[in-house]
Amino acid sequence: MESIGVLMTCPPPDPYLVEQLEKRFTLFKFHSIPDKAQFLNSNKASIRAVVGNASAGADAQLIHQLPNLEIVSSFSVGLDKIDLAKCREKGIRVTNTPDVLTDDVADLAIGLMLAVLRRLCQSDRYVRSGQWKRGDYKLTTKFTGKSVGIIGLGRIGLAIAKRAEAFSCPISYHTRTEKSDVKYKYYPSVVELATNCQILVVACALTEETRHIINREVINALGPKGVLINVGRGPHVDEPELVSALVEGRLGGAGLDVFQDEPNVPEELFGLENVVLLPHVGSGTVETRKEMADLVVGNLEAHFLNKPLLTPVL
Repeated sequence: MESIGVLMTCPPPDPYLVEQLEKRFTLFKFHSIPDKAQFLNSNKASIRAVVGNASAGADAQLIHQLPNLEIVSSFSVGLDKIDLAKCREKGIRVTNTPDVLTDDVADLAIGLMLAVLRRLCQSDRYVRSGQWKRGDYKLTTKFTGKSVGIIGLGRIGLAIAKRAEAFSCPISYHTRTEKSDVKYKYYPSVVELATNCQILVVACALTEETRHIINREVINALGPKGVLINVGRGPHVDEPELVSALVEGRLGGAGLDVFQDEPNVPEELFGLENVVLLPHVGSGTVETRKEMADLVVGNLEAHFLNKPLLTPVL
């Protein structure tokens, strides 16, 4: 399979993934190519696969420029950077990396809840700066028993709910339709969910329907004692509205792993003690990233050997 061209459209997300792809295919790293138009013109015939992630995938323009593209294998569970309609139209296979990152993302969501409510990052800085010698850190807020509302009750949402239950947290949720196989309280709108929980977690897929699902009305419903946790995608949240709510005190706090324009983060958030900011590391453990890489490579190998895909989307 060494002659098969694979175009990695995102910055190399993991050295192990790059190593495994280079062993099996002819790998092109699109991110580091200065003249992309010239490159595509010269190499489009040999490129039969695209590898992307949460930051870059395969849009309609790129798909149009690659006449021999057969498969898009995403190093991510999210598919918002792939034009699925265009792939379906052209018969291009699509795969992602579900399940293997569920535990890490759910763990991180709980970690963000604890970090925001118990001010873990601020307490750490308090000790490091020597301020503890001048007095104890101020009191924080209890996590156990807080009501948790989850937007999206798929694999990750359910894993977050299970973990939160261990902290005696009442769980409620919102999805497009109520699920008959779960015991949690269902709310038919995000505003109702936000009104009836103390911690609101975004764990749904990014679609046109869920873009800015967290808007001013939802933020105001969550209120000045409420906490927003986003482990989904940045565009789920109307970021200017979130920033103003946090600065003005209309929202109690936020734990954010994702942002609207990564890696750019609103500087107004940097000085706020009630906000924890992470660099999109939901799946960022050595163990999980290796499993994700193995899935990406395994899907490509399966396709080109005419075997069933491991995690097919299309």
